[in-house]
Amino acid sequence: MVVFLAVFAGCNKPTVPPVTITLLDQGWITRDFLDKRDEVLQQFTRETGIHVKLLPSPETSLEQLAFWHKLLSEKRNSPDVYGVDIIWSASLDEYLIDLKPFLDEDAAAHFPMLVASYTVNGRLIAMPYHANTGVLFYRSDLLRKYGYREPPKTWDALETMAKKIQAGERSAGRKDFWGFVWEGEAAEGLTCNALEWQAAGNGGQIIEDNGRISVNNSRAIRSWDRAAHWVGTISPPAVIAYRESDANNIWLAGDAAFMRNWTPAYRRSQAEGSLIKGKFDITQLPANKEGRTGTLGGSGLGISRFSIHTREAIELVRFLCRRDIEKKWALLFSEPPTIPALYEEPDVLKLNPYLTDLEPAFQDHSVVRPARIAGKNYPTVSAAYFRAVHSVLTKEKSGEMAAADLEQELIQLMKDTKANAQQRLPADPGVK
Repeated sequence: MVVFLAVFAGCNKPTVPPVTITLLDQGWITRDFLDKRDEVLQQFTRETGIHVKLLPSPETSLEQLAFWHKLLSEKRNSPDVYGVDIIWSASLDEYLIDLKPFLDEDAAAHFPMLVASYTVNGRLIAMPYHANTGVLFYRSDLLRKYGYREPPKTWDALETMAKKIQAGERSAGRKDFWGFVWEGEAAEGLTCNALEWQAAGNGGQIIEDNGRISVNNSRAIRSWDRAAHWVGTISPPAVIAYRESDANNIWLAGDAAFMRNWTPAYRRSQAEGSLIKGKFDITQLPANKEGRTGTLGGSGLGISRFSIHTREAIELVRFLCRRDIEKKWALLFSEPPTIPALYEEPDVLKLNPYLTDLEPAFQDHSVVRPARIAGKNYPTVSAAYFRAVHSVLTKEKSGEMAAADLEQELIQLMKDTKANAQQRLPADPGVK
């Protein structure tokens, strides 16, 4: 009887359900990417027994950041793992745990410049997950046709080449052909573009690491005025309302000699059926010898300090930022890896030869938006900057007037930032 009861009790012992953690990543618009990500998460479950539930995300960066803030400030029922844009680190710092005690060795395998972008007050609040940078796409076939052996090294050279190619193509009957397309809408994309023009000529990076405002100077002003001259000459009049997708559509139609965009546009340009497949290449954006080139972009993965599954969340972040997973993204989607060693992998370079030229961008040759120095005020700083530049592009203000007004606005914003920077963070929760 005793034996029977023991066996019966053993058979009816309740099973512990598998842990499910939630992931709120930045939005992706392609079905192919979403399907492949699901496959990767299923691999994680097979390896660890931990399940992952994906949560829907807003489409735009500003909407995402507002949504992230809302969920994290509510604390209860907050998702476990968050995608963290490279410019959100200081804004989300108080809500995310320090990953350094758990993933410090893993972080050492990634580009130091990216790790630094996710480090706030010595705390690693996210692990590099996807790398990105602003790049120059150019029609290699048209450069050869018009006698150019290499892409432009400076913005003045780009303007000269764009004029010549545009005039030649239009005289051959392509009336809708343009020399250069880019992102001119009054939004974050314009902040990136204008910062690239400004920093390329050593005109500063909006706010320097020491807090100095660097917009009201002759080099920055010249770069904005030069871009205003492009509108309606080598760039469409409507470029002042272009987002990345708008510029990309003209490029994919074969109606532009040059395009400024982000690295993910490479895959669409090389896809089967593309009108420009095999006719283009990409390189770093123009700059003088002292200047920087493309804006540093990308996303990381952080863990909510309110998660009740911290240990499992750490395992997910470690897995998704692993070398073999990053290599998979590079092979499937031409994603620039965040791990330098992958830039030496023959199969990665065979499919993505442009990576050889872009590796320096993730070493120290990118321009960094002033998100860390501006802290939680960065969205306001960026909005002030892109509105000022947009006023120059639309001829509402001269470059000198816009720069002077912007300087005063940023001085006040940074005063507010310093006044709000004294709050002490509570201690990180222990691993559960």
